[in-house]
Amino acid sequence: MKEIVGKAKSIRDLIGASRFAVDYFQREYRWQTKHVAELLDDLASKFRESYEASDERSAVETYGHYFLGSIIVSDKDGKKFVVDGQQRITSITLLLMYLHSELSDTLQKGELANLIFSLKYGTRSFNIDVPERARCMDALFQGQPFDDDGRSESVTNILGRYRDIEEKFPEELLGNALPYFADWLIENVHLVEITAFSDEDAYTIFETMNDRGLSLRPTDMLKGYLLTNILDANRRTLCSNTWVNMVQELQKQGKEEDANAIKAWLRAQYASTIRERKSLAAPKDFDLIGTEFHRWVKTHEDDLSLKKQRSLRALHRKQLRILHKSVSTAKTSIDAACIRPRGSLF
Repeated sequence: MKEIVGKAKSIRDLIGASRFAVDYFQREYRWQTKHVAELLDDLASKFRESYEASDERSAVETYGHYFLGSIIVSDKDGKKFVVDGQQRITSITLLLMYLHSELSDTLQKGELANLIFSLKYGTRSFNIDVPERARCMDALFQGQPFDDDGRSESVTNILGRYRDIEEKFPEELLGNALPYFADWLIENVHLVEITAFSDEDAYTIFETMNDRGLSLRPTDMLKGYLLTNILDANRRTLCSNTWVNMVQELQKQGKEEDANAIKAWLRAQYASTIRERKSLAAPKDFDLIGTEFHRWVKTHEDDLSLKKQRSLRALHRKQLRILHKSVSTAKTSIDAACIRPRGSLF
């Protein structure tokens, strides 16, 4: 394997000096509404942790940072081809385009425009350089209508996700907070760019990261956290098996139904607060459980009696029957989780 370079970069550093091509065999842009909603919620939540309305713009440099993951790039004769990460780069580009349309400061708009595209002989070349998407991206940037009838899956999804950003962008980040958020996004949000100098090496990295070491889902991370509280090895094994069976039953109803069931139960049992409908309101229990329930459980271990009990002995004693209606089988009812009554999680 030849040289491989991995470097953490801000969004400015990642896409400001590069244009990424996508090989013809790469998959389409397939992000759906829920992916955009989760991205906006995560970014807004992290930004709100630092932002104060009284801050000077320069204070953004001291705000907290956010890690957006890694991308894998194959560098062929100085041209970068995205092997993994085009979904995030495309989505971030759409967000930058939306911010560009909403900002009033000419200098800041120009700064964002330089990250979105380069201009040569009057023609825009977007940072994700896919010819079939160029007219659509250009229309969105100029605020012009674009007919997606008969277009590719990628073009249809790009148009849909841009509309999602328009509809779901937090209102409290508009107005005075918007220039701060735009600065924070391009300077304090980071990705790791992993560059290989051959397709073979790039795909070896991709397979290693995705096949041999699958990313942990929130359900997996919650399981790991909960099981660490069990000190008895035999009991921990029994609880682990119960958890696995629970997840398998839920996943028969749909890929994300295990996470959906946990979110629904936590919200029903413990979500006593929800984000207020006012400018810069912070996310509360209901909102946080929807986006990062594994972290919410960890930070509320006292409320859930986890820290005090240091045990999940109730996992295999008490069963809560969750009536689960999937889209395809509305009458389905399954044993979805083994939990204690209100006051103690699992």
